[in-house]
Amino acid sequence: MEPRLEVLDRAECLALLGTVRVGRLFFTEGALPAVQPVNFRLYQEQVVIRVAGGAKLGAAAAHSVVAFEADDLDPDLRAGWNVTAVGRAERITAVDDLVAVSGMWLRPWVDGRRAHFVRIGLEKVTGRRLHPR
Repeated sequence: MEPRLEVLDRAECLALLGTVRVGRLFFTEGALPAVQPVNFRLYQEQVVIRVAGGAKLGAAAAHSVVAFEADDLDPDLRAGWNVTAVGRAERITAVDDLVAVSGMWLRPWVDGRRAHFVRIGLEKVTGRRLHPR
């Protein structure tokens, strides 16, 4: 029996995103595509990341269209899922939102101050789950 590919709806995709803490942010840096792993949380059906500054903050300040991907894959079983989202990035500046995301936030993996929060509105969300044989 071959593995089966299941297309996921938005609700299933959001539920799966809530089960992992690391994804990949795809954005433009110096007119070229860039991708970086980021730790994240979901907040009001948006992906939220914490940044120090640099190109990721620049993309948010410009309300750039970015992509985000997260997954949980088992190469031995040939099973797992992936979710991809596309939307505009923006800085979180409203005090109420900053208080909410600060309270739920995770510790960065790398030392250094990360004083800015960026949200990605999930305008297009797609996902797939590969069921093992």
